[in-house]
This record gives sequence, C-alpha cells and structure tokens, in this order.
Amino acid sequence: MRVAVAAALLGGLGLLAVPVAFAGAVSDHDDVVSDPVLSTEVPVYAQAPQAFVPADPSAAVVSGRVDVDPRWVARSASGAGIPAPAVRAYARAELLLHQSSPSCHLAWTTLAGIGYIESRHGTIGSRSLGEDGRSSTPILGPALNGEGAFAAIPASAMSAQWHGDAAWDHAVGPLQFIPSTWARWTSDADGDGIGDPNDLDDAAYAAGRYLCADGHDLGSGAGWGAAIFSYNHSTEYVDSVFSAASAYADRTG
Repeated sequence: MRVAVAAALLGGLGLLAVPVAFAGAVSDHDDVVSDPVLSTEVPVYAQAPQAFVPADPSAAVVSGRVDVDPRWVARSASGAGIPAPAVRAYARAELLLHQSSPSCHLAWTTLAGIGYIESRHGTIGSRSLGEDGRSSTPILGPALNGEGAFAAIPASAMSAQWHGDAAWDHAVGPLQFIPSTWARWTSDADGDGIGDPNDLDDAAYAAGRYLCADGHDLGSGAGWGAAIFSYNHSTEYVDSVFSAASAYADRTG
C-alpha cells in the first residue's frame, strides 16, 4: 500500500532538484492508491547509488544486536549531513541484510535516500532524532479517510495502538509504514525485543527486508530502480530517492 502524504521536503540538505509533494509509505505490490504522480514506467539507471559499509566496519553482535563502529558512524554522519543515529540505523540494516540476503547488495545510502524523502531522517517539522532512533515527537501521516488522493483504510484495534485514531489508519514513523504493512514486515533491529515503526532502527531494517524480498539486485541500476519502484509506484519518488542516495554516496564514498 502506497499513500501520498503531504510534506514540505525540499530544502534542508538541498539534495533534490525538484520538490517532492508527498512522502510515500511502503507499498504492497497489489494494492496501490490512485495518485496523479503514479506511473507504470520503472526508472532504469546506469548504476545504483552505492557506498557500502566496509566489509569489516568493526561490527559486532552485542546482546543480540549488530553494533556498527561508532567512529565510522561519526565520520559518515559528518560527511553526509545526517544525524548519527540515522546513519547507524541504515548501516545496521545493511549489515543485517548482507547476512540474510547477500545477493540483494543493499547499501545504507539507499535507505538514507528513502529516509530523507519520507521524513528527513525523523527530523521533519523541527523534530530531533534521539540516540534511540526515535523522533522527539511521533511522525504520523494524515488520516487515510478516502478524501482527496488518500485511500480509505479504517483503523483496527491493532492499528490504532500506533497512531491513536480509532476511526482511520495513518502512516506511522520516520519511514511512514501503514500499520497493516508494518504487521507483515515487523522487525527488531536493535535487539530490544520490540518491533516499532517509530524506531528508525527497526523501520530501516523492515524497509530493507521489503526491498530485498523479491530478488532484486540493488547493486545494479536496473535492479535498484525496480526495487525502489516496488516500494512506491512513482517515478518521481524513485528519481528523488536516487538523487538523495547518490548525494550521500558522493559525500561519504
């Protein structure tokens, strides 16, 4: 399910050449919301925006979670202009996916590109991102009540726990998961025993799992474009993620 969520995303790091008027939640392939920017044309690039975490970034498994070398995190965060907790979350997701889906070749910069478009890495609206990967205040999309370009998705007792609306669902967290999609891809990347879409550590890993689930090779331009398009069926969205991810790769490569 992809949902158009109004947000002012241009500016900040100045990565994008054109404004993006929506932040899209993770898509399910078979259920796409009508939207004027949707397209069936899958962008194909000469190469994917890369900047893989080094093969041995002093990563270690501590108390059931993957920890990334804090020195690498600090250098990359400074170079990219991304909050350090976000870089750590994206890199941890990359390392976990390299273990479980090595043929996917997911780079942390791809997740960073998505994170910028969706919520400026959890800092949209003057929020700050804490060391625990949570925004200073929760990030919720508009009510999915069927008005305008939004789908009509009634809330359930399960979904309302994430957004507090007993009537309509909302996309939740820094990567804007719809609760039903989160229920399918729930992930616990930081080993705290809770899979929470408001925690960028968990959300980044869930997004990576989604991108790698259908056999795309994100190390190639064609595979990368197809994977991001499956995440959000809009060529404008894919191009914007490509611009952001490429900028991060250039800054930290």
